[in-house]
Amino acid sequence: MEIFGNFAFFLAFAFGGIWGSFLNVCIYRIPAGQSIVYPPSRCPGCEKSIAWYDNIPILSWLYLKGKCRNCKTSISPQYPIIEALSAIMTLHVVTVFGFSWEALALICLGYSFIVMMVIDLYHYILPDVITLPGIIIGLLLAWLPQVGDPIATFNDSIMGVVVGGGGLWLFAWIFEKVTGKVGMGFGDVKLLAMVGAWLGWQALGFTIFFAALLGSIIGIAWITLLGRDRAKPIPFGPYLVLAAWIYIFIGEQVYDWYLNGIYSGF
Repeated sequence: MEIFGNFAFFLAFAFGGIWGSFLNVCIYRIPAGQSIVYPPSRCPGCEKSIAWYDNIPILSWLYLKGKCRNCKTSISPQYPIIEALSAIMTLHVVTVFGFSWEALALICLGYSFIVMMVIDLYHYILPDVITLPGIIIGLLLAWLPQVGDPIATFNDSIMGVVVGGGGLWLFAWIFEKVTGKVGMGFGDVKLLAMVGAWLGWQALGFTIFFAALLGSIIGIAWITLLGRDRAKPIPFGPYLVLAAWIYIFIGEQVYDWYLNGIYSGF
């Protein structure tokens, strides 16, 4: 039984790596408005289709030393990094939630988070083709009785969409009209509505606060240590994604610690 269990976890890791290869396609093609299905994966240099044995997640890139077999064009290390991240994320979810409907739902959410995080870092956009269907899928999952915690109940999911989408959209709109500046992009608002649909309105406070904290720390380090131009915008989507993902695993414990600290006077 232990051997079977270890093999099952290996399959989860391999499954995540395979999907990570597809996530790379989405990251590259969605901002360019290209199909994510056709044509098949190809070299960015010679545009020759990549053979299956050169498209094995992580291993092929390492074996070929990060270069195309045909034209020797360098292939970005982003590809094995995303594949490894996807594989580790999949394995972690399965380790925590087992082979369950909840795990399958969270794995799909994690894949969408990875794509949005990297696209926002590169292009400063959170694609509607992910966030808007993501809101609908979150509501549908919350409605299904087979899917339980940490996916929200249906009522909490609806409230999450209203608060995360409608409330923050109104705040962002008023802020822009009053100050003439964009305080929060509407892509971020749609992402928060998606988070609310999947995790419920309870996740929004933690997600916004922790994302702001992460953004402040990393942004300051980015500017002071790496010399990033202060005038250049820093995307907020990656921090929202990270904060929402952290909430899934330790958000309730953090809330309990905070509330107990208040009542006990820290």
